[in-house]
Amino acid sequence: MSICVITGASSGIGEATARRLARERGTRLVLVARREERLRALADELGGATVVAVDLTTDGAPALVREAIEREHGGRLDLLVNNAGAGWGGSFARTGWEEVRRTMALNFDAVVRLTEELLPLLRASAPSSIVMVASTAGRIGRAKSGAYSASKFALAGWTDSLHLEEKRGGVHVGLVLPGFVATEGFPQTALVGRATTRWLVSSADKVADAIVDAGPGGKAERYVPRPYALAAAARVVMPGLVRRVLSR
Repeated sequence: MSICVITGASSGIGEATARRLARERGTRLVLVARREERLRALADELGGATVVAVDLTTDGAPALVREAIEREHGGRLDLLVNNAGAGWGGSFARTGWEEVRRTMALNFDAVVRLTEELLPLLRASAPSSIVMVASTAGRIGRAKSGAYSASKFALAGWTDSLHLEEKRGGVHVGLVLPGFVATEGFPQTALVGRATTRWLVSSADKVADAIVDAGPGGKAERYVPRPYALAAAARVVMPGLVRRVLSR
């Protein structure tokens, strides 16, 4: 039996990940998000799951998730998927520090706090895995997405360090970096509608497959779509060129 926690499970990548993992024999899911009705509907559809409806930015949220795991699954935890996140956009001159603060609170601080709370369970259940869902924006910054990029850059850097710290104890820490993903809230219509940019857009199902690769599969990191890794490499090797391209 494998116990898997998925945050942001009520829609998009989180929901797709829940469906993907539910296909694995012996998997038991712990679904975490704010929208309880969506979580319960998904749990019923998948044949049952533990539901934790909570805002992960609140003080007591990590403890509530841990208590549910201990109550329903005896404290066992094989996989933690830190997927919950959001981005609102806007230039720094217009949105200021407040935009950075609220983005970091969800995309980075909440992830760190939940991981801290659940790490003892992951260690006790080793071999186990953590997957951080970042973004290609965590390798390449674009205009009007500085707060989002900052949160994902932080998450990517922290993931590398955490991997090195926990590897010896049997906790694998992987990273998934999606690009543009077509979801219910972000259909990416403009990109999908043009033949020259359609390849830039992936699906939540493909990200879910990458999460499995970066978790139980043991991969260090996965870009979705995979060619986005070339753009990240170009940012390191030819930063000036990448800036000129993005400035257009």
